[in-house]
Amino acid sequence: MLNVPTFPNVTQLAIPAFAALIFLELYVLKRMKRVDGFETRDATTSLLMGVGNVVSGLIFGFVAYGVLTWAYEFRIWTIGFEWYWILACFIIDDARYYFYHRIAHRCRWVWAEHVIHHSSQHYNLSTALRQSWTGVFTGMFVLRIPLVLLGFHPALIVFVGGINLLYQFWIHTEAIGKLPRWFEAVMNTPSHHRVHHATNPRYLDANYAGTLIIWDRMFGTFVEELEEDVPRYGLVRNIATFNPFKVAIHEWVSMFKDAFQPGITMRTRLAYLLMPPGWRHDREISGSAALKAEYVALNPDQAGRPGLPEHPKG
Repeated sequence: MLNVPTFPNVTQLAIPAFAALIFLELYVLKRMKRVDGFETRDATTSLLMGVGNVVSGLIFGFVAYGVLTWAYEFRIWTIGFEWYWILACFIIDDARYYFYHRIAHRCRWVWAEHVIHHSSQHYNLSTALRQSWTGVFTGMFVLRIPLVLLGFHPALIVFVGGINLLYQFWIHTEAIGKLPRWFEAVMNTPSHHRVHHATNPRYLDANYAGTLIIWDRMFGTFVEELEEDVPRYGLVRNIATFNPFKVAIHEWVSMFKDAFQPGITMRTRLAYLLMPPGWRHDREISGSAALKAEYVALNPDQAGRPGLPEHPKG
C-alpha cells in the first residue's frame, strides 16, 4: 500500500508572511513615492476576497478532490513521493496551470470566476489575494485528471499547486523592476506579470505563466513589458464597487444576462457562455481582438509587434 505523506497547506501557513510583506511593500512604495499604487478600500476588498476564497475552498474543495481521488483509481502507474517526482509533478502541473489560465482568458465561462483577480485597478501584493469564490463551479479541476491518471497522488497535486500559488504572490508588485536576464528568461517575474494584469492593447491575453515563463515563450503568448507603454491595470470595463459580493459574481450575472437575452438562437446563447470575454454576436470582431486592431489602426508603426496584429482588421 502506498504510504501517502501528510503535506502542509503552504498557502495557509504563509498568511502571516503575506501580511508582513504587504506592509513592507507599502513602506517601500512610500519611500519610492509610489503610494498611488495602493488604495485602502481596494486592498481591503482584495483581502476579503482572499478570505472568501479560503472559505469557499473549505466548503466546496471536496468536490474537486473527490473527483481526482476517484480518477486516481484508474491510474496507469503508481508514482511515489521522492523529491524528483515532486519536482516532475510541479513542472507538469505548472504547464497545466498555463493552459487553465489561457482558457480562463479565452472562454467566458471560466473568465466569470477568474475576472475577480483582474478587477483591481491597482497592482500590489494585496492584489495577489484577490481570488475567486466560484472556481469549482467552472469544472476546470478536470485539467488535473491527466496527472492522477499518470500516477501522481491527488494530495501531491494539491501540494505542488499550493507552492505554485505561493510563488505567484511576490510577483504582484510594482516595487520590483526587471530582474537579471537569465531569471526573466525562465521564471515568471513582477515585470512579466504586470503585463498580464495590464489593459493596454498590446498586453491583453499575454503572459499566462504561473511559475515558469517558458510556457508563454514556447506557445507564442509572451509579451515583454515596455518602458514606453506603462501598464494600466484593471478591466477593459472596470467595475465601480468595493463590495466583495458584487466583485465575486458581477461577471456571472452579466454573462447570463447576455446568454438569456430575447431573440437569439441557442447557438448564440452558448457562444455567450463559451466565446472569449467581450464577444458580441452583432460585431465582426470584438473583445481584445477589436481593441488590438483599433490600437494598430491608430498606431500603424506598432503593427506586428509582440501582442499586436499585422493589420488593423485583426
